Amino acid sequence: MFKEFKTFLMRGNVLDLAVGIIIGAAFGKIVSSFVGDVLMPIIGLAMGKVDFSNLFVALNGEAYPTLDAAKKAGAATLNYGLFINAIIDFVIVAFAIFMIVKAANRFQKKEEAKVDTKQCPECLTNIPLAARKCSACGSLQTGGPFSGKAPTMNV
Repeated sequence: MFKEFKTFLMRGNVLDLAVGIIIGAAFGKIVSSFVGDVLMPIIGLAMGKVDFSNLFVALNGEAYPTLDAAKKAGAATLNYGLFINAIIDFVIVAFAIFMIVKAANRFQKKEEAKVDTKQCPECLTNIPLAARKCSACGSLQTGGPFSGKAPTMNV
């Protein structure tokens, strides 16, 4: 059982997934810090010194100066400022991943589709390249790996 588990763990796709999750979590922390510590203060300053992390509504109807004060008082809050931060965070992560995938696709070799069929000139049905006779109409085929006349029997 241990040997099977070790084989499972050592397969390439499991290791790739683990590395991807770890790198993704680290990247998410970087983006969250960028949004919370760099981007949102600049946006808040441009909008008249608004601190998005302190935009909330206390559901008990009372006014609190900060979100921390409302939480310390035990008030239930609707934290729409933190939600705005999370949306901006998501958009930045999604855009960064889009750009990474787009760049990776540009570097990948494009595989040309293998042609393994041809079209019968008589009935226009797709048939295998090696076919000497069309399976749909019965016409003899020329070209391909077995070009030439079809074998005949002398009687």
